[in-house]
Amino acid sequence: MKQIGTIFAIFILLFVFAKWGPAINFATTSQMKGEPFSVSGEGKVFVTPDIAKISLGIEVNGASLKTVQSNVNAKAKALTDSLKKLGIAEADIKTTSYSVYPEYDYTNSVGRIIGFRVSTSYEVTIRDFDKVNDAITTSTTSGANIVGGVSFELNDKTEKEKLQEARKLAVKDAKDKASGLAGAAGITLGRITNVSENQGSPTRLMYADKAVGLGGGSPEPATPNIEPGQTEINITVTLSYEVR
Repeated sequence: MKQIGTIFAIFILLFVFAKWGPAINFATTSQMKGEPFSVSGEGKVFVTPDIAKISLGIEVNGASLKTVQSNVNAKAKALTDSLKKLGIAEADIKTTSYSVYPEYDYTNSVGRIIGFRVSTSYEVTIRDFDKVNDAITTSTTSGANIVGGVSFELNDKTEKEKLQEARKLAVKDAKDKASGLAGAAGITLGRITNVSENQGSPTRLMYADKAVGLGGGSPEPATPNIEPGQTEINITVTLSYEVR
């Protein structure tokens, strides 16, 4: 009976301590049998872009919508003709927008249309980098009064090749880490049971030479100096191993 009473008292004390006593922190790290051993590796590749895209625009305003539209159409034809003379294919000159905006006079509180503003925008793809600077200069002297900027990209074939190169580097990095960690921890790795990949978007450099108004002042603007720089392709690969 004495022993039963002692055990009962211990249970009472444990209950009271668990209910109202101070919390005890436990920090544990364990590798359960059968759980995979996962390691991530990173692969980076730097490559010079081989495609340039230029954003161009024409904007004209005036009292007559018909006159303004005719003016824009004439400037647009001069612009596209000048780009074609540089050897840029018609398929690489894409119209991205065409907008008409009425302009109002609110002097007497009631809005009265006093004119119109018409704008059209283009995206020009240039596959010969030697023509990038000339294309910007030619465009601004042929009617374009808005230059939004220049972006540099990779063609599909080059991007696929460089992605595969970065992928191989990431896998090698992950395998090297796994081997080093396993050796340091004294465990033996089995076969790879899972592979996952996280592909970051290529980091492309963006440039703009006087974002708005190129060609609007001087009839012969200075030739811009645009350089493509490099694009970074980054891939992270995670390998999961069996632990023997």
